[in-house]
Order: sequence, then C-alpha cells, then structure tokens
Amino acid sequence: MILHHYDFSNYSEKARLALGYKRLAWGSVIIPPIAPKPDLTPLTGGYRKTPVLQVGADIYCDTALIVRELERRAPEPTLFPPHLAASADAVAFWAENRLFRPMSLYVSGNNMDVLPPTLQADRARMRGLPEPDDATMRRAAARSATHVRPQIAAIESMFTDGRAWIAGDAPTIADLAVYHALWFITARTDRLAHELQPHPRIHAWMAKVRAFGHGTPTPMSAQDAIAVARSSTPEEARPSSPQLEDPKPGDLVRIRADDYGRDPVEGELVFIDDREIAIWRTDPIAGEIVVHFPRLGYDLRPL
Repeated sequence: MILHHYDFSNYSEKARLALGYKRLAWGSVIIPPIAPKPDLTPLTGGYRKTPVLQVGADIYCDTALIVRELERRAPEPTLFPPHLAASADAVAFWAENRLFRPMSLYVSGNNMDVLPPTLQADRARMRGLPEPDDATMRRAAARSATHVRPQIAAIESMFTDGRAWIAGDAPTIADLAVYHALWFITARTDRLAHELQPHPRIHAWMAKVRAFGHGTPTPMSAQDAIAVARSSTPEEARPSSPQLEDPKPGDLVRIRADDYGRDPVEGELVFIDDREIAIWRTDPIAGEIVVHFPRLGYDLRPL
C-alpha cells in the first residue's frame, strides 16, 4: 500500500489514522499541496484531490473509498461495526459536508502566513471561483467562525451520555471524519487552539483517536511509486451490478467530482456497483492503471 499525501492535509490525516488503526505498513509519497502534480497525474489521470491510495496498479481516490478499501483488505479491527455502521456513515457525511467547509475557511483565513502563498488561489481554481485577496479571506474566516463554534459544541454534547466514541461503544468511520475536521484547527499553528479549550470531552476523545497512530510508513519517492504501478497488473475486476441508468462495463466514460476539483478522468468502465466505480486507462509513463472512485459524490457519464 502506498499513500500519496502531504503533511497538513486533513483528509490525508484521516487516511493515515485509518492505516494506524489497522496497524498497516505503507509507502509514504509526499506530493505537492497545489497543482501541478506531475508525478501523480500519470497514476490518477488528472484527479486533483488528496490523498490517493495506490496498491500496485490500482489507484483509489477519495477517503470515502480509501477507508472502505482498507477495510476490505484488512477487515480487523473494523471501522464499520454492523450495529453502528449506518449511524456512523450519517455522522461522517455531516462532518465532511457541513462541518469541514466552514472549518477550512475559518482556519485558512487565520493562518495565511503559515500556508503556501499560492494555496488559496489553487483552491479557488478548484471551485471555479476568482482568487481571493487577504481581506476576503479574513471576512470569510469571521463569517465561518459563527458556524464552526456551534458545531464544536454539538460534538462535545455527543459525549454527555457517557459514550466512548462518536457513534457509540466502538471506533467507527465517524471518529475519523469528525477528528480530521477538528485536527485541522491546529495542523499548522496553535493560534486557534482556544476554540477547543472549553470542551474536555473532545480533548479526551481526540487523544484516543490520536493514539491510533499512523501505522508503519516508509518514505518512498514518486518515481518508485510509478515504477511499482508500471511493473504491476491491475487486479481482476469483481462482477459489476450496474443500475438501469448506468453505463455498462466496457463503455468509454468520463468521471469527475460533483463538488470541486472537477478535473475529469476518462477511460473504460470495468466495474460499477452501488458504492464504487472503476475505470481502466493506459498512461505512457505508468502503464495500465485502474482508477477507483466512490459512487456518491461523483458524476459518471458516457463519452
């Protein structure tokens, strides 16, 4: 397993903690936080977001799928206990679609001096927006603070019934999803740490999640990761179960995120079910690759 990531990426931290929880060894390839990413594009076909998980010539995009793929390959200890899985998925969706967006604006607007100088321009391009100036970033941070604090208080209240973890009596995907949003507050500096100070239950819970660690990473170059892909063969596709309206395996398709970072990836559809989409493509540098995406959050169309 090879993770393509960078240090202050909160979604990378989610994946690193999943690897740690499952006590896995992995190759660590550090990628740029902004485009271009010339050593990653041969593997992904243009997918822009971070992180990316590589297993041989199979490339897994988006942590919603990455964590489930880790679960498939290393089922124990599980992050999807059957009695909590449905509620954990719901909490994770809230955390990554309602909590993190204002959190990112609040944190970024207050930490412009410690972030890469072109980061905001890159993120604006990913969303199809004009590049914000410093004053715009500060105003967005101030507005977002009023959305962040009530949600942090709501997280603290989740533990008032004595539960040990976000969804109940065992760790789940919800713990990773909520944790990485809060982790981002102090990913680069402690200047916003005061936002968590009034919440002792959050502090205690975050310490337990942090104790998962990151497994056993080994530094690896991007060129070595490409060489692994080039010398590997994608895994045989599992039987598909397309819906009536879906393209069928063998069709040429285009897929892209439906929110931001909408750079398309094109190729031949080789697998589709209710959770996953996989596309076969050939790259002149990396060779034959299958790129995997989660079903939800992505727009799939025939070419």
